[in-house]
Order: sequence, then C-alpha cells, then structure tokens
Amino acid sequence: MQSALASLSNDLAKLVEEFQADVVAVHARPHYPSSGVQWRPGIIVTADHTLRQEEDIQVTLPSGKRASATLAGRDAGTDIALLKVEGLAPPAQRGGEAEPAQAGELALVLGRSPDSGPNASLGVISAVSGPWRTWRGGRLEHYIRLDATLFPNSSGGAVIDCRGRLLGIATSGLSRIAGLAIPASSVNRVADALLEKGRVPRGYLGIGVQPVLIPDALRTKLPVPNQNGIMVVSVEAAGPAERAGVLLGDVFVSLADTSLEHIEDLQSFSDSGVIGKQVTAKIIRAGALRELAITVGERPR
Repeated sequence: MQSALASLSNDLAKLVEEFQADVVAVHARPHYPSSGVQWRPGIIVTADHTLRQEEDIQVTLPSGKRASATLAGRDAGTDIALLKVEGLAPPAQRGGEAEPAQAGELALVLGRSPDSGPNASLGVISAVSGPWRTWRGGRLEHYIRLDATLFPNSSGGAVIDCRGRLLGIATSGLSRIAGLAIPASSVNRVADALLEKGRVPRGYLGIGVQPVLIPDALRTKLPVPNQNGIMVVSVEAAGPAERAGVLLGDVFVSLADTSLEHIEDLQSFSDSGVIGKQVTAKIIRAGALRELAITVGERPR
C-alpha cells in the first residue's frame, strides 16, 4: 500500500512539473489573480468571468517574470477568454482529449499563484454528460463536473486526467454546485471563432419567448406533433422576427427542420450555423398553423 501511494504521489508530481510550464497567473481583477493555460503559441486561455478589465492585463510566467497581455476575444456564454502574449515559447501540451472523460477518474487542477508558484488540487471527476447549455447561454461539448477543490486562483487553470491528458480548463463560474472543466473540444472551437472574429457568432431572431402547452384538441386539429411550443412574449423593433411579420402571442412549433418545444431548442438552433440564412418558421396564430420566412440575424454583442 505504501509503495502504491508513493507511486501515485510521484506520478502526480511529474504531471505538475510537466504541465506547469504552460500555466500562468492572470492579473485582471482586484485582490487576487486567476490562472491561464498557454493553449497555442502565444495564446493564453483563461476563464472569462475572472477578467474584470480589458486593458493593462498582465500574466506571471513560470519563470516568475511578468509580461503584458492583450485581450484577443472573450465569450461569456462558455466562460472562455483568449489573451495574446508576445515572446512565449511554444506550449509543451495541446488541448484535445482523445476520448471523453469518465466519472470516477482522478483529475488534477493546476493553477498558478504569483507568490507560491504552481497550485495543485486533486479530486474525482464526479459527473460527465454530453452537450450542455450553460446558464450564460453558451454550449459546451461535454459537462464535466469536478470534486477537486478550486482555490481562488484556480479558475482558468489546467484540468489534467490520470492518464496525463489535458481535459480543459477549470472554472467556478458556470455552476453553483461544484467546479467544472470546460472541455478541450469547446476551448478549441471557441478559440477558433475568437481568433477569427473576436466573438462567437450566434443566431438571432429578436424575440423573447416562453414555453407553453399546446392543447390536445388543437394538436389534433392542425395537426402538429409538438406537445409544447414557444410563445412570443416580446418582439424587438426592426429585428429579424418583426421584419418577417411575427406578432406577440405567436407560438413557434418549428424553425426549418428543428422542432421547438423548449427554449433550449431555440438556443441550439441559434448555434447551428444559421446566421444569414432564410428559414421557414411554423407558428400557431389564432388557432391556425401558418408559415413565415425569417432571415436569421447575428446576435448583437
């Protein structure tokens, strides 16, 4: 038993030594810094919620030296922000897990303090699921919940599994239950968009909605397969929906080939690369089923 624990301890120490060369402290809020991971040459990924300023950002490098960083883009929905830092050596580790994480596996969270250096905590991956919509409206390819302790500077740090894979970055900003790992696949997708456009484009109709139950008699009469639809409770002036003739009280049942029964269905549709496309909306108005052509806009920043 003693030799097994010593072997585990040695392996964890090796992981910290291996990954700490790409983990920095990020100074962009009062009182204490967060962490960041050099994801690509000269590109630091950190947790967006820890950036309280967009200028005069500095990072503490593994050498202990400070360097200036510029904000390359941020996405509150996924809690991902990118910083550019000149003169960094290429990262030793790249994000992109070969296979999904599994509940019950050990995970190491590695951040950096400008005073004490690498800060590590160990825990279990307590839950894993497929695609997940954050409370901020963004989409993550996987939900990965951690029971590892997240220190004040842990958000933005590296999350490493027991096989030495970089699973993603840690955040305390997307769940009140526990810390999460923003998966590497999500970091890569969002990083591509931020480096290209400085933002993550999302589809936009210009409506406020709430889910409603469609009465059985109306479902049979029309007919529509949905048990629920989403009712329009507000229409933004000059937005895509108003230009298409959408009215207060209309109940959407589908957009293109996407059935709309819950607000999450509309959010998923908006993330599906539909900006600029004209789509057919099926709505219930005054007890009748109608079709409208809507050209999807891009959500304003």
